[in-house]
Amino acid sequence: MNDVQAALDLIARGTDEIIKTEELAERLESGRQLKIKVGFDPTAPDLHLGHTVIINKMRVFQDLGHEVTFLIGDFTGMIGDPTGKNVTRKPLTPEQIKANAETYAQQVFKILDREKTKVRFNSEWFNELGADGMIRLAAQYTVARMLERDDFNKRYKAEQPISVHEFLYPLAQGYDSVALECDVEMGGTDQKFNLLVGRHLQAQAGQAPQVIITLPLLEGLDGVQKMSKSLDNYIGITEAPDEMFGKVMSISDELMWRWFDLLSFRSNEELAQLRADVEGGRNPRDVKFLLGEEIVERFHDRAAAEAARETFIARFKGGQMPDDIPEKTLDAGAEGIGIAAALTACSLTASNSEAFRMIKQGGVRIDGEKVDDRNLQLELGFEGVLQVGKRKFCKARVR
Repeated sequence: MNDVQAALDLIARGTDEIIKTEELAERLESGRQLKIKVGFDPTAPDLHLGHTVIINKMRVFQDLGHEVTFLIGDFTGMIGDPTGKNVTRKPLTPEQIKANAETYAQQVFKILDREKTKVRFNSEWFNELGADGMIRLAAQYTVARMLERDDFNKRYKAEQPISVHEFLYPLAQGYDSVALECDVEMGGTDQKFNLLVGRHLQAQAGQAPQVIITLPLLEGLDGVQKMSKSLDNYIGITEAPDEMFGKVMSISDELMWRWFDLLSFRSNEELAQLRADVEGGRNPRDVKFLLGEEIVERFHDRAAAEAARETFIARFKGGQMPDDIPEKTLDAGAEGIGIAAALTACSLTASNSEAFRMIKQGGVRIDGEKVDDRNLQLELGFEGVLQVGKRKFCKARVR
């Protein structure tokens, strides 16, 4: 395998789409240092593992010797990204943007090489562009094309308001690529329209259109919904090592491979060997240990990763339960309460459907005994410890 193909395989791992692969191959074959850009509107101060999927891919490009720009959208943040919104998004204040941007920078350098990363703010060129420049920019795209965008189209058909300034967001993001003369721009799958606008504007400006790489949204701890703080299925990158490691160990064996693809810096060859080892009889738990250690080490250090692993083994592999198990009294009818409803009421699962899925996967226990009956009823007077996965416990009473 030649160096270009090896680089392509590494870049493509875990991606959703590359537009266009042949263009990326040509640019890699040129041997020049490519300009890679990812834009972040500082909409929230804290990042979780889901946010790091794209940052990890930026690091891959850095390790391949390319120039990475971490673009902070202090100008676009004041517009508000309408992607996926069914109402006009409230723009951020300059004070919010500044505070969040500072926090972002502190967190992303846990992954990116600080010395090799360019940090830019898009207000640099938009402040110079001025009102007349924005008018000329707006003239390069039609309203009809904007309404092809799914979220705009749905809101238009539903007769929900679309503010004129929202049309400026994709144009502004696209113009960032023109200003930086990007070779590659990356974003989530929900950003595809905005990324394509960048290609269009670059062609209008006489530049070679950027290659687009879209990355999927990382599934959270439940393995179904995207990782989100609001769904409480996330791992924050500032969490304590023991908490971080324990959460990684709670994911399903199937989801583990997805996380390896999107979060690990192990080579494709290493991951293929790990899969082969598991297929050959190696305990998936031992492979999951490697994932947990890698993630903890990335955001803390090696010593913290090893300590978290030993703590986990001592507390859970040996059958020990945590000392601070939450308690919950469940109100039930004469027939008691179903196990799925009980797990959800105890906040051990996000929904009854997730509870049923965890039972099917063998991830539910009562007082240490595995539950395999999804129709199980907990009778009035029941008292016991409900457990989901390796680290979620609740002392439940049914009355």
